[in-house]
Amino acid sequence: MTDPIGDFLTRIRNGYLAGKKTIEVPHAKIKEKIGEILVKEGYLKGMEVEGKKPQEKKLVLSLKYPKKKPAIIGIKRVSKPGVRLYAKTDKIPRVRWGKGLVILSTPGGLMTDKEAKKKKLGGEVICQVW
Repeated sequence: MTDPIGDFLTRIRNGYLAGKKTIEVPHAKIKEKIGEILVKEGYLKGMEVEGKKPQEKKLVLSLKYPKKKPAIIGIKRVSKPGVRLYAKTDKIPRVRWGKGLVILSTPGGLMTDKEAKKKKLGGEVICQVW
């Protein structure tokens, strides 16, 4: 697999389109951190790590449907393996006039656009969620 984060985001998108309650994805630390951010920001109901051996580990994501509509309308990979996109603090993109979410990989770890602006950190723009 050339882009595991892109695959992770696509599985979330497809899970919502199919109306599933939970989805399973292979485990990776960066996927776990992105999942934690999505749970904290209210886009996912919950996340669990299953399995003990590294080969068996998987993430089980509980999808959220407030008022019977998907919590995530759109999710887009921005920085791809072939084309990396970096942004300084003042150039971090806004999603849907500030109503969406941008996830960045900064020297301080993965964080949302709001946290990065507060800490005055720039970094690689991983994805956008709205």
